[in-house]
Amino acid sequence: MATRDSVDDLLQQCEDALRFAQDQYQDGRMQEHFNDSGYADALSYLENAYNDLTTLAHSANAQQREQLHRMRLQLQQLQNQMIITPH
Repeated sequence: MATRDSVDDLLQQCEDALRFAQDQYQDGRMQEHFNDSGYADALSYLENAYNDLTTLAHSANAQQREQLHRMRLQLQQLQNQMIITPH
């Protein structure tokens, strides 16, 4: 079973990844393709956070799974926006 601390730590890591990715997304929209490495790093962080959420969800209780699922949806939404938006 996942501990409260491990879930909280992972959610914090995901929020950090979201903040970084949102910054890169905004920069990418303004600078177009001049910030490719930061943009790619942000997508990579989002993907890693998503994979970590999926892994932890297997050992989480119902309430924790719901929290992780909501965060996963946020990660996916930003990731999809970053992928379809020309930068």
